[in-house]
Amino acid sequence: MIYLDHAATSPMDPRVLEDMMPYLTYEFGNPGSLHTYGREARKAVDKARSQAAAFFRCRPDQVIFTSGGTEGNNLVFFGTATELLRHNRHDITISAVEHDSVWKAAHRLCIKHSFHLHICPPSTDGEVKLTAIDEQISDSTGLVSVMLVNNETGVVNDIASIANACHQKGALIHTDAVQAAGMMKLDTKSCFPVDFMTVSSHKINGPKGTGALFVKDPSILEPLISGGDDQEFGFRGGTENVAGIVGFGKACELADIEYAKHLRYLTAQHSQLIYMLRSAAKERGVEIKINGDIANMSPKTLNICLPGVDSETLLLMLDAKQICLSAGSACRAHENTPSRVLKAMGISDEDARCSVRISISHLNTPAELDTAAREIIGCAAALKSL
Repeated sequence: MIYLDHAATSPMDPRVLEDMMPYLTYEFGNPGSLHTYGREARKAVDKARSQAAAFFRCRPDQVIFTSGGTEGNNLVFFGTATELLRHNRHDITISAVEHDSVWKAAHRLCIKHSFHLHICPPSTDGEVKLTAIDEQISDSTGLVSVMLVNNETGVVNDIASIANACHQKGALIHTDAVQAAGMMKLDTKSCFPVDFMTVSSHKINGPKGTGALFVKDPSILEPLISGGDDQEFGFRGGTENVAGIVGFGKACELADIEYAKHLRYLTAQHSQLIYMLRSAAKERGVEIKINGDIANMSPKTLNICLPGVDSETLLLMLDAKQICLSAGSACRAHENTPSRVLKAMGISDEDARCSVRISISHLNTPAELDTAAREIIGCAAALKSL
């Protein structure tokens, strides 16, 4: 099996599972309990929070553990609503290429609390430009959300510049960094001076069902889930998922340590993959287009269009050959509609339906990528001949 859908989820690192095992078996205490079992569980959660804080380059009390990116994104929108209304900031701005969890949370927030939503379009190369954001925000803008790395195209946005522009107008800035985690240093002090940043454990070889939200100033946030005041500083009620949190903390630590090595490898493999796809396409007489700017793209993700080739049929053919790709976000995999992200870039419905996403990791070998490239183009050629 050749797995090339790491943007959807990644396999768990054995070292992560090793750290989790005690908390899935004999270290079963509730972190809220005062006895020995509870204190050991609390110690494990505190250690993981420190690991996540090091990942964000922030204080441990600025890290709120969540169930993943979707919950973190929703917590930003609904957790800041009261603060924004108190300051008469009724405008919200998001980009047109955000993940569904941001897109739908923003729309729902505006329906429930009478905010005004502004949608910022990307350029044709997929980037959300600073100039476009600057045109959308004003003195009444309360919150801006632009993802760091797009989950469908891998295109990188200049969040540092966007954050500075937002702060100059008194707006809060959130970035969904789920696909950026492990691909760049998520330094919230200097590189990405945002107010909120979301990450998810299972995108960095950690367990599913766990993630974190960086919050620069926790005092402006309200919880989505009410419960114990000692649980996630009162921002997320419910008994902590100790094993998941421990695994996430370890995944953060490993991603930080091995970042440079993995980035070098992926950068080389990403370039080679593009070369192999283009070479195979030329040889077989198949047209291929890259969706997004190659020069401004995470080496984890590649979105390609094979005009005239239905992506769903192609994926099923490849799956029969034990090659796993996707047609876009895993959250929309069963919807028979062209990608909202690709359409926002000006790509036609027809070409969007002929596009697939390849997402690689350090676990993929050059031989796997070579085989996958030849099979992708071979299947596309077979479909076109029909």
